[in-house]
Amino acid sequence: MLDVPHEAKFTMPSGIRPIDVLLERAGVRGHQRAPSDSKEFHEVTKRDALRLLEHDVDRLLETTEKARQPALKAEMGRFADLFGRFIQEEGPALDWNKIQKLPENAVMNYSNLKSPKNEQNEIRNMLDKLVVIKLNGGLGTSMGCHGPKSVIPVRSDLTFLDLTVQQIEHLNKTYDANVPLVLMNSFNTDEDTEKIVRKYKGFRVQIHTFNQSCFPRISREHYLPVAKDFDVEKDMEAWYPPGHGDFYDTFRNSGLLKKFIEEGREYCFLSNIDNLGATVDLNILNKLVGEERATTPVEFVMEVTDKTRADVKGGTLIQMENKLRLLEIAQVPPEHVDDFKSVKTFKFFNTNNIWANLAAIDRVLRERTLNMEIIVNNKTLENGTRVIQLETAVGAAMKCFDGAIGINVPRSRFLPVKKSSDLLLVMSNLYTLKNGSLVMSPQRMFPTTPLVKLGENHFSKVKEFLGRFANIPDIIELDHLTVSGDVTFGRGVSLRGTVIIIANHGDRIDIPAGAILENKIVSGNMRILDH
Repeated sequence: MLDVPHEAKFTMPSGIRPIDVLLERAGVRGHQRAPSDSKEFHEVTKRDALRLLEHDVDRLLETTEKARQPALKAEMGRFADLFGRFIQEEGPALDWNKIQKLPENAVMNYSNLKSPKNEQNEIRNMLDKLVVIKLNGGLGTSMGCHGPKSVIPVRSDLTFLDLTVQQIEHLNKTYDANVPLVLMNSFNTDEDTEKIVRKYKGFRVQIHTFNQSCFPRISREHYLPVAKDFDVEKDMEAWYPPGHGDFYDTFRNSGLLKKFIEEGREYCFLSNIDNLGATVDLNILNKLVGEERATTPVEFVMEVTDKTRADVKGGTLIQMENKLRLLEIAQVPPEHVDDFKSVKTFKFFNTNNIWANLAAIDRVLRERTLNMEIIVNNKTLENGTRVIQLETAVGAAMKCFDGAIGINVPRSRFLPVKKSSDLLLVMSNLYTLKNGSLVMSPQRMFPTTPLVKLGENHFSKVKEFLGRFANIPDIIELDHLTVSGDVTFGRGVSLRGTVIIIANHGDRIDIPAGAILENKIVSGNMRILDH
């Protein structure tokens, strides 16, 4: 899911000082304006802001070679459209009173889906109508790694990308199918990914890549790009990939959308590459293109799963103006945030596993009916410059499609690896690896995963995290683990029930090899000395 910080807002800053700075910079002075609190004044200043931004973008375009300018001009046109919407829209909050009760058939239960007949030809025909797309724009920096996040080893020295390729190759071999894999890269990950995918040449998977847009960050003070020229590599901080909602435009512009439609493919299955639970599901595919296909096409499917207290900030499904749509926390009026977080009121949250009809994507782009809410991400650059970046989320397009539904899937289809605590789960004996997919051990008594909290100061970076475990503990019977401070684990440790280990500042705790901790709190100082 798209990370939306608490401070994310869609509103204009209070007052009009940034506009005044813009006008002064452009030499717009001395002529009469309506009083500053009038509607006319705000309309004029908004138009001025957009005009000045477009002028600055044109200046940036002039800094690049002529051959690149037409493509970059089209990309910057999309950026200017996004900025124009941002300054025109009054604010993020939707009208809470317009939220309707979810219709009974809006969210299907996964258990009610029928499996396809186990006939190879039928399953192959279904698979040949599918394209698998992975969102591969993120870096591994938050986990202390260099390069694309997709190349972090997560299990048996296999990376996210290795596992994805293995999954699709297994499908293609088993059913004699030809499901292609498409990676949506960003300017941060493109070069490294292109080098890495070469190693899959001998695999039975066609791999395609395309780049999402590269937009300039905007100064929060004067609403103009902070970039001085179009040399992105020279000043990476001045640019950003504008969220996964950018998928639709860039997928079409890459030529891949047209190519796949001409090949007779009907649906894409899109998910985050770090969600190890997001594998091709034949039951969902059967609902879309198999014998269970509805007479009225389902153009858009959002996989949702039951919300727990750990997921209260995740986007949810609502019905509004007779359309099913995604509601993110940034759109919620402040007085209703507690309602939004209520597990009773909003039972589901978005896994960002999306199935979308390719012809319908083409239609909404051609008819220009694609409309996704803007997410404003506030950032501070290393030099202290405060900037905003305008983003959109892929699931927010749901309301633009006909026959959209949610499918309430098992939690096993949502297994994201965002932090080292997630890495502990996927590397542990909770899972076995089968054809690139993680399968939960039958020895686990509950289908839910343990709640794991590892201290940021000592466990947040992958290298440091791995150095604190002689090997990953047995957690088959674990419910909850909290670790804080300077803690290490010996070989063959077993954790069961609720385990809390806290080393106070200046203290260190070494959990000895072979230790069994069941419903235990360990605190203080415990050293195992070599002798």
